[in-house]
Amino acid sequence: MPLPMHEVAPGVFVYAAPYALAGRDNDGAIANVGFVIGRDAVAVIDTGGSLRAGQRLRAALRQRTALPVRYVINTHVHPDHVLGNAAFADEGTTFVGHRTLPDSLAARARDYLRANADLVGPDFAGTRIVPPTLLVSTRLDLDLGGRALHLEAWPTAHTNSDLTVWDEGTATWFLGDLLFVGHVPALDGRLTGWIATLRSLRARPAARVVPGHGPAAVPWPAAAGPIDRYLARLEAQVRTMVRDGTPIGEAGRAARDEAEEWALFDDFNARNATAAYQELEWE
Repeated sequence: MPLPMHEVAPGVFVYAAPYALAGRDNDGAIANVGFVIGRDAVAVIDTGGSLRAGQRLRAALRQRTALPVRYVINTHVHPDHVLGNAAFADEGTTFVGHRTLPDSLAARARDYLRANADLVGPDFAGTRIVPPTLLVSTRLDLDLGGRALHLEAWPTAHTNSDLTVWDEGTATWFLGDLLFVGHVPALDGRLTGWIATLRSLRARPAARVVPGHGPAAVPWPAAAGPIDRYLARLEAQVRTMVRDGTPIGEAGRAARDEAEEWALFDDFNARNATAAYQELEWE
């Protein structure tokens, strides 16, 4: 069954994933993914958490265009964004990512495949890692035929491989997991780096942005308010714990006052707080 897509701007299509963990009832299709259609070709932006999820995205794309998929762009390393890549590997497609992404994927490939096979079950069959070959160190422009995409690599923030995609024609900005809306943020990089990057992003205008988790598109910069608040609160409370000598095992108490504001809070917040503690205690 093709993924249900929203046309958030002319030629820009996004699947708004549910707030869920990967499981047997969702093919691992738990992250927002999308595509942009140009005059001559298409760029896919993230592919989902399994081969089957990627195939469902490809089927949705083929409902709308027969143009070749020239690029698959991965916004970062996490499995819910990259494990559908193989669905596009037989089209002569170029896979694009942050310069750190190949090494990050290689280091995690075995764990990602094993863990997600257990979570997704039989529908995970055939899933494999397809790393990028076109790497972005700072900025890179891609042409889809009369439609320019501007890619930008960021310092370590949500992960060490965060990449954003700006569609010049519609001023639509794919932010990947640098932006969570409704779904509690998941820290796998540097808390202070994420806060700094988010504030750099907020200074730039956009007609709309596509978060890695949340609605298909949201207004900018208003949509950054809740995640900025959560990350700042997490930082402040963990810094206090570090200063007061609170054991790291109690770090999960940080930001508990945010619990009612976010889906999946208990699945990620304690992990975020522990990672933040480990970062901040060595400053």
